[in-house]
Amino acid sequence: MHFPQLDQASDDAKLAELAARLAAQAAELDRSAAFPHGPLRAFAELGLTGLTVPEALGGGGWGIEPVTRLLARLAAAEPASSLILAMTLIQQALIARNGRLAPHPADQVGRQGVAGAYLNALRVEPELGSPARGGLPATVATRTSSGWRISGHKRFCTGIEGLAMALVWARTDEATPRVGQFLVPVPSEGLTILPSWDHLGMRATGSHDVALAEVEIPADHALDLRPPDQWPYEPESFAWITLPVAALYHGIAEGALGWLTGYLHERQPSSLGAPLASLPRIQMEVGTIEGLLMTSRRLLHSAAAEVDAGRTPGTTELGLIKRSVTGNAIQAVETAVALIGNAALDRKNPLERHLRDVLCARIHTPQDDSVLLAAGRARLDQASRNRSGS
Repeated sequence: MHFPQLDQASDDAKLAELAARLAAQAAELDRSAAFPHGPLRAFAELGLTGLTVPEALGGGGWGIEPVTRLLARLAAAEPASSLILAMTLIQQALIARNGRLAPHPADQVGRQGVAGAYLNALRVEPELGSPARGGLPATVATRTSSGWRISGHKRFCTGIEGLAMALVWARTDEATPRVGQFLVPVPSEGLTILPSWDHLGMRATGSHDVALAEVEIPADHALDLRPPDQWPYEPESFAWITLPVAALYHGIAEGALGWLTGYLHERQPSSLGAPLASLPRIQMEVGTIEGLLMTSRRLLHSAAAEVDAGRTPGTTELGLIKRSVTGNAIQAVETAVALIGNAALDRKNPLERHLRDVLCARIHTPQDDSVLLAAGRARLDQASRNRSGS
């Protein structure tokens, strides 16, 4: 089952019910940092894991604009499980861009997504850090007579306890190494999950370390190998890396605003004799938050609609959009916390959880310093070309 349109009444009702169930579990998942098996099963039962799989493989064939709307809605209720779903949708979309519809492991991945299986890329390493900043991975794929043998150590493997497959970023042991993704089933002999995730926010994502010790895979499970200098993402792929993640953290801020407006209508101090929502100062602060989130909604959905229409913005612009949307989300939640005051930082207050969760937006690729460096260089290079041509 998949949802061809988000605005169909029956589908919307199912998603609303799902969001309510997620919201009811959010505080306990955060408190316990337990893996969200229940929410992931619910996503799979509704067919959400196959939404970005091509229709030719039985998937929904969704574009990026409805995906951003869906993720924002789910993350407003419970963001940790929503991030695991987001990573599956992103990786399925990136695989689908290869356009391979003949029998191939990439197509098996797509069909497993339709069947409810989860997927994520394992890229970050203890020494390398994020591969987006350059450098060869220490994880090595060694050619064997029947396939490949993968050895290495990965960090921040979001959702690893619930994945059916991992796309492991590794270099080959060839004289001139190639770099790319190797499809590794989870579990596999030699793949060990190392419990390490004890984070400030997004605590139920189960983003543990993974050790790979001579994990054997077939030859055709090397999905995409290229020379290292051929790996910069082209704009459409970069849009899938940036916009869904930005939408998810925007959703966290929308969830915070939803709680805040309810509280301001309910809270009626005895000295005031009226709800806090009646005060002009309170109304102005809520307007400030709404202004931040309205700007982000426009940025997200206009950029995503352009991608779906084949007019994808450049990577520099996409990076700036991701930074603006996530920055607005953080500022919105911080403003809500300041408005409530000390009580907002009580562990029982949802704003405390929203604040910790939304701060995690800063660590997703591309990070702010890389975004600003690319944007500054692009503008200065353009200015230099203009001066040379004048």
